[in-house]
Order: sequence, then C-alpha cells, then structure tokens
Amino acid sequence: MRLNELKDNEGATRPRKRVGRGTGSGTGKTSGKGHKGQKARSGVAVNGFEGGQMPIYRRLPKRGFNNHNFTKRFDAVNVGRIQTAIDAGKLDASKAIDEAALKAAGLADGAKDGVRLLANGELSAKIEINVAAASKAAVAAVEKAGGSITTRIAQKAEETAE
Repeated sequence: MRLNELKDNEGATRPRKRVGRGTGSGTGKTSGKGHKGQKARSGVAVNGFEGGQMPIYRRLPKRGFNNHNFTKRFDAVNVGRIQTAIDAGKLDASKAIDEAALKAAGLADGAKDGVRLLANGELSAKIEINVAAASKAAVAAVEKAGGSITTRIAQKAEETAE
C-alpha cells in the first residue's frame, strides 16, 4: 500500500451542503434558517437565553464556595495496568514501584499532585508500591497479592475516624 492509495472507509465522509444555491436545491433562498429572527442572523449566541424569562442558571440558588486552591488532582492508575506493564517488562516487580517508575513506564504523566492507585483489573505480582493516595479496594488488591503499599495522603475514612 502506498500513500496515494489511501482512502476513507465507505460512508466516512459526506459531501458538503451547498446552501443558498437556488430553490430547486432544497436549501436555497433562506438556506435552511427559516424566516427572520435572531437565529436566522449571523453571530447568533443563544446558549442559556430563555427569551427574556429569568434563565434557570439565575433562578437556582447558589450555596457554598469551592476553593480550588486546595483541591488535589491525581493521575489515576489502575492495578490492572500495573500488572500489564510488569508482564510487558516495563516495570520491575522486584523493586519498589514509585511515581517516577510509573512515569517512566508511561502509566502516569506526573503533571498533577501525584498518583492515585485504583482497583480496576487484576493484580497477581507481589509488588511494593509508593504512591500519593490509593482507594481501599486497591489497597486490598495489593495486599491480597502479597504486596505492600504506602501512601503520602491519608484516606478520608481514616481522617474522619480520628
């Protein structure tokens, strides 16, 4: 196969609609926009506008304040992806796996507040892993496989119990 032989799948592209090209075309005269009105004009932006009625986003009450300076943004990594990386030879199960190793293996980008381990997938390798946070199910999955896990940030259930 050569570059000049490449083409889209059948039905992947449609011919463009040529509007305003005579009444016989079906989209002539008003070009499918109806007669007059705001939506027939150019530059229309009616998102959230309810015709002069008080819009729903102004009718509903607002409460509280979410301070985004203190929110934590994690890279989510599933235990199944870690097992796949170990099987592929990208991670060494005999050494401690930390966030730098996960980044080197391509499982985390390292741009956020750390890595949070989640429990989707199966883990069979005995690993020692150091991450910022982990779900309870992920901790159970690692310990079930015979491994150990250490986290920098305490889980919320432990914080509320104290």
